[in-house]
Amino acid sequence: MSGSETPVELVTHPGAELDDELASPRPQEPGERGSYLVQTWGCQMNVHDSERMAGLLQSIGFREASSENDADLILLNTCTVRENAADKLRGRLGQLRELKRQRPHVILGVCGCLAQQERDGLFADAPHLDLVLGPRAIPQLPKHVRSLLEKREQLSDTAPWTSTVGEGSELALRKSFPKAYLTVQEGCDKFCTFCVVPFTRGREKCRPLQVLLSEVEAVAGRGFREVELLGQNVNCYQDGEGNDFADLILACAEVEGIERVRFVTSHPRHFGDRIVEAMGHPNIADALHLPVQSGSDRVLSAMRREYRREDYLDRISALRRVCPDIALWTDLIVGFPGETEEDFAETLSLVEEVGYEALYAFKYSPRPFTRASKQLEDNVPEEVKSERLSRLFALQDRLSTPRDRARVGRIEEVLVDGTSKRSDRDLAGRTSRNRVVNFPGEPELIGQILPLRITEAKAHSFRGEIAGSPR
Repeated sequence: MSGSETPVELVTHPGAELDDELASPRPQEPGERGSYLVQTWGCQMNVHDSERMAGLLQSIGFREASSENDADLILLNTCTVRENAADKLRGRLGQLRELKRQRPHVILGVCGCLAQQERDGLFADAPHLDLVLGPRAIPQLPKHVRSLLEKREQLSDTAPWTSTVGEGSELALRKSFPKAYLTVQEGCDKFCTFCVVPFTRGREKCRPLQVLLSEVEAVAGRGFREVELLGQNVNCYQDGEGNDFADLILACAEVEGIERVRFVTSHPRHFGDRIVEAMGHPNIADALHLPVQSGSDRVLSAMRREYRREDYLDRISALRRVCPDIALWTDLIVGFPGETEEDFAETLSLVEEVGYEALYAFKYSPRPFTRASKQLEDNVPEEVKSERLSRLFALQDRLSTPRDRARVGRIEEVLVDGTSKRSDRDLAGRTSRNRVVNFPGEPELIGQILPLRITEAKAHSFRGEIAGSPR
């Protein structure tokens, strides 16, 4: 999945505790076991994994700490998509060494993809570490914390745990109101040559549709208006009853109270006609993240992506026939082993042809265990990777600026999700096309869908004004 490795601050917005009697049960005296702090790097699934861990900890009597100095348990939930993830983690563990020395009772854990990748090796680098927990082992967290409280012995769990995918979601301490994250599928069977996901998240496993629908109905009953379905290869979803991804998103879109359904991340090879047609449902958002990785057939073959440029463009054309105003987002890798200037030119031309709303682009770096790291020489010089990345971003800026300005004056329906990051005097929300709009408004509008007239196009967001009544 895509996402920055910057720590993600989970913020509770007003209204997130609506209809609290419908929430999952909590201990009668939260905090009796102490306090916890979860710090998160990475994608949407990592954010939701942290919500699940927080809920599980509260279910056994922990309360959320205000800072690391107030915490009895600190969990670092990590990402390993990029090469510098391990360096960032070790730097953070180094910072916490002094805290652990001063407060030796504090339990310190590393969770997530990097925990799965590094496993027991983390203990050698950080002897003050107490817990290493892989992403599939999250449901085991309460048991392991109890063991650590009793025995104070280092503990590692990086087992695949394929039977517990998504378990604990019903207890998740959701902090993304009015959007709820929902893990529907985990792991990947594709084994693209550059990707470490199959080695950190395991093989594909899907949750039953009826279980997922029950969770969607529960969050809708608490006032959530949007759900985002999560999976490393989400459109490969198929449960044991034969329900596929089109069945799932259409069923979620019909849940009373849910007005937007989003999902990440999809693989172009499996974005079939039934999913394309389902995208036309009015409650399925007009935005799609569809990673292409390269515009060159030669590079795509070396990556083992299982599609050609022509196949990808065919899916884009089909989507735009059903959703003419759809906003497309993608991932691109620059400087993959053997990428020539001609290959890179094919990527630039693809970006021009598709007209992406936005893109996430990264310089290639070898990831442990992957075929590319073992069999392909990382032979594109670092300065060439940097130069190509700069050209790619410059092209995207040149293409997106006039397109964004053309939306000024339009009225967009915006789901208001909190205070603006630009100014605490403004609110912010997202359009169906997943674009941020900042506007002046009062906090009671959070959680409402509001018509806004776009008044200004910024570099990565819009400014708007209220143009009607909320609903």
